[in-house]
Amino acid sequence: MYFAALLARTEDGWEASDTELDNVETLADLADLARESASDDGETVIVFIEQEDTWFGIVRVDGEDDPRVFVSNAAAAARSSYGEILTSELLGDDERDDQLDELTDLDGTEDGEPEHDEDEDPAAGAGAAPAGPLGETRILADLGLPERQLLAITEDALGEVAEAIGASDILETVR
Repeated sequence: MYFAALLARTEDGWEASDTELDNVETLADLADLARESASDDGETVIVFIEQEDTWFGIVRVDGEDDPRVFVSNAAAAARSSYGEILTSELLGDDERDDQLDELTDLDGTEDGEPEHDEDEDPAAGAGAAPAGPLGETRILADLGLPERQLLAITEDALGEVAEAIGASDILETVR
């Protein structure tokens, strides 16, 4: 089960809304959704995504700048649909996946693909997500959440993040 919310920083403080991620397939889609929720161009919008205390992700969109991303546990996130969007962007897997798609035969194997033991994880090599944080650890430092505090969060992650940036009351309204 996922929880996702958008927090837009306005002149009057934070405005929150829960959001459906059904139509989000890429980080660009997520950034567009965040920008649409801003009342003014250039506003900071924070997207929170959490999966049942397994992992959480933060995407920060400042106006038209490229989105900045942090994931608490990349290995866990990479095994979920929305987390995979974030981790693949951070690991640069999109280009690698495109190249593999071009090489894949109709039966789903690559020409000259080596045999693997059933116990061996072929994805454990290059591009595999680490079992820990991934991304920009200082993503919210200027808003009151230093890197050390972000990395120490273990339970009620989104609540702790929202409290640190002064948006806990607003976040609770959409929870």
